Amino acid sequence: MSIFRTFLCLLSCALSVACSDQQNQASARYEHAGLGSFTSALSHDGKYSLISSIHHGVALWDNQQQVLKYQWFQQQAQDNLVHTVAIAYDNSHAVTAEKSTFAVWDIATGVNTGYYKIRTSSIRDIAISNQGRSVLYGRADGVVVYLDLETGRRIEFLAHQEKINVVDLSPNGRYAISGSNDYAAYFWDTRTGQVIHRFNHPTRVTQVALDPQGRYAFTADSMKQAAVWQLTTGDLVSKLQYIARQKIFTAVKFNDEGTLLATGSPNMLVDLWQLSSGEKVNTWQVTPRKGSRPKSAVVLDVAFINNSQSLLTESSSGFAERFELSTVSK
Repeated sequence: MSIFRTFLCLLSCALSVACSDQQNQASARYEHAGLGSFTSALSHDGKYSLISSIHHGVALWDNQQQVLKYQWFQQQAQDNLVHTVAIAYDNSHAVTAEKSTFAVWDIATGVNTGYYKIRTSSIRDIAISNQGRSVLYGRADGVVVYLDLETGRRIEFLAHQEKINVVDLSPNGRYAISGSNDYAAYFWDTRTGQVIHRFNHPTRVTQVALDPQGRYAFTADSMKQAAVWQLTTGDLVSKLQYIARQKIFTAVKFNDEGTLLATGSPNMLVDLWQLSSGEKVNTWQVTPRKGSRPKSAVVLDVAFINNSQSLLTESSSGFAERFELSTVSK
């Protein structure tokens, strides 16, 4: 989850929240950052939360034991905070990034396995593959870089014409997706840099995600179009059905069965969608921090847990919260 998506909350604070029913409240809540989170990422299975906050650096929480596992301090300037973080699908490694540096961490040992500096432009978003073998990052100059950390092989993807907003990487590092201000999202091969599919939008692309099983991609723009695509053919599967004039997505996850999609927004809302139809199944609301002004929170990440029976969220209020899908009203 990058700072780009966090800042989008300023665009949506005026949106109304209409999900105050008791059945849609969190079934559990855990405080992970006393003064709120700057950015965070959940592991695919919800086992870990990786959080960057202004006062406590980067923290990795074990969500099964509800204990702080590691606290990492990147070699950062005081005014250059870690603004985007990611966890590998296999829970082996994590990556944390500032504007011009990124660090890779071994989750089993807590050891820093590499510290890297880029000398061109600035990092906008980042992703990491299984075993921490490769990293993908998007830059403000419109370039996406794939770096094999074992061999040093590097590919610069140059298809975009404007700054990169979001990137995602398949668990094996073979495929990437990137979204930009040029109104396009590209699904491409990291071995060759060749475009496999281009997904067009009417406005700048602000969210992308790959289904870890290799079946689908999700892309969304800054106004009204959010879509699920079939990866083998590039065909449209569904468009999310909503009536808001503007809806921004700050987090998205596919469930393992490939039937549901969970999304987070900058106005406290967590939505559940039927993947095949794009219809909304239910909505929940994360908790804002007490005394916050305005009374809101950005949903920074979301994950399916308990065999897709529950959702786990991390938000800018500094809370991890669990929501039960058993409350789904169809």
